[in-house]
Amino acid sequence: MTEGGLRNGHPASTEVRDFLRHLAAERQLSGHTVAAYELDLRQLSEFLTGYLGHADWRWADKDVDRLALRGFMGWLGRKGLSKRTVGRKLSATRSFFRFLHGEDRIPSNPASAVRAPKTEKTLPGHLTRRNVRDVFAEAEKRAEQNTLGTARDLVIIELLYGSGLRLSELHAVDLGSIDRGSKLLRVMGKGRKERIVPVSDASLRAIAHYEPRRSEVANRADDALLVNARGGRLSRRSIQAAVSACFDVAAGTRGLSAHALRHSFATHLLEAGADLLAVKELLGHVSLSTTQIYTHTTKDRLLRVYRDAHPRGE
Repeated sequence: MTEGGLRNGHPASTEVRDFLRHLAAERQLSGHTVAAYELDLRQLSEFLTGYLGHADWRWADKDVDRLALRGFMGWLGRKGLSKRTVGRKLSATRSFFRFLHGEDRIPSNPASAVRAPKTEKTLPGHLTRRNVRDVFAEAEKRAEQNTLGTARDLVIIELLYGSGLRLSELHAVDLGSIDRGSKLLRVMGKGRKERIVPVSDASLRAIAHYEPRRSEVANRADDALLVNARGGRLSRRSIQAAVSACFDVAAGTRGLSAHALRHSFATHLLEAGADLLAVKELLGHVSLSTTQIYTHTTKDRLLRVYRDAHPRGE
């Protein structure tokens, strides 16, 4: 850790270091997430040093206030960062000051009254039903080669779309997490929150087809579902590469990430009439508002159907 960009011995560096340790040890956030917080606080520290005009400031100083934090947001905007990115960095700043206030290290929380910039919610990239058919046709054709890679790629596609997994969740799946009798899968989501999701029959068939190839290379001590040619857990980058290879055959999917399959999972469930709360639980969202973004596409689809089919719909 670089202690938020503050030099060793700086009076404000201890709080940053303790906060990052809190994120890793108590909140059990991933190393990537902790690193993102660290970068955000490093930028905040850089701004405050220039804004306050001296380098020996502390987080409890009265000048580290709401106006200073609003100035930080403006500074980020002038650097060309999007409103969404600025909002995320403000969220990290809020968490940091909330931690300091909860630990009685500052008399009040100056970040609590700072509003995030308004951003328009945009629908994540997703596949049409025809795209899905094309992608699965390609993955199933490749799987017929019965190699470790091609059989594994079909498992990847099936679980991302069939169970709505995040790429990080799929990366962490172990064989022991799959209950084949109940057709359920235990996954560890964001913030180390566990949830149970259904596994499709197609996914289970793909896994059964893949397992003989996996057993040829897998380390007996490693329970990872997805393994590479050396028997170790398959990397996130390799999972993304497998998805991209299957996406290349379908018009409209090139350039999309593996996450598009999760977005398609949610979109197609809602289009078919699934309950929004049920989709929220399947996705592992904390807030219903996060899931509601997927209703935008279903509304657009209903409007198109109305305009095309109703005599007075134009």
